[in-house]
Amino acid sequence: MTNPARVIAYGGGVQSTALLVLAATGRINFPVFLFANTGNDSEDPATLEYLQRYAKPYATAHGIELHELHRTRRDGTVETLWGRLTRAGSRSLPIPVRMSNGAPGTRSCTSDFKIRVLGKWLKQHGANRDKPATVGIGISLDEIERVNRRRAMPYEIPVYPLLDHDPPLRRHDCARIIAAAELPIPPKSACWFCPLKPPRRWGEMRRDRPRLFRSACELEVILNARRRALGKDPVWLSRYDRPLADAIPAAQQTLPGLDADTGGLCDNGSCFT
Repeated sequence: MTNPARVIAYGGGVQSTALLVLAATGRINFPVFLFANTGNDSEDPATLEYLQRYAKPYATAHGIELHELHRTRRDGTVETLWGRLTRAGSRSLPIPVRMSNGAPGTRSCTSDFKIRVLGKWLKQHGANRDKPATVGIGISLDEIERVNRRRAMPYEIPVYPLLDHDPPLRRHDCARIIAAAELPIPPKSACWFCPLKPPRRWGEMRRDRPRLFRSACELEVILNARRRALGKDPVWLSRYDRPLADAIPAAQQTLPGLDADTGGLCDNGSCFT
């Protein structure tokens, strides 16, 4: 069994894929990458496709272990975030839905389906308070404010290889590293129904993936039917205090390369990397 003392929390996006290339080419020392899958029905389908078609084969070809992890119940079955959200009779609301003032509500999705899943694997492989694992996080220089909001777990020491690089790397630098490895640039990674998605991303989904957008609209209906039954105010997946179908028009076509949006990111580095 490989010593898991040094691992990357792999999110499937541009920054953590750049870390995969850096590790594969010997520029950083991280032999193990861990992808916590919130569910094949929950992660963005484009991220899962990239993982299977490009990231895993590339890792294998370069001697890097890339483990895909899932949240499992005590009986061994897999729990997905979508399943928790839509389970009949459930009162759980683990995602940061937008409240009536547009602000995101509290969430447990990242903790339950990302951090704890990675933590379970690390502890099973010897990490503890006395011998913490070094966990690399894919935060780049243009997102440096996210570092201060990353709370360390007792069994880990978070590090930031993109920031420790000389010189520190930005997102566009990461894209160049990936392209130089002859890999396609991965899509932004997050659950496809994440309420932290900026309006522009919702508009692109409505334009390019209308079936997925309709599923997000249906999720709002499910959640708000539950809220009404509990006598609570409605919640939304965008900040506009009304249904996605009414709030978000389909995006207009944009020129390639004009992808500078970094708004709405999860604040602990477990998503959108």
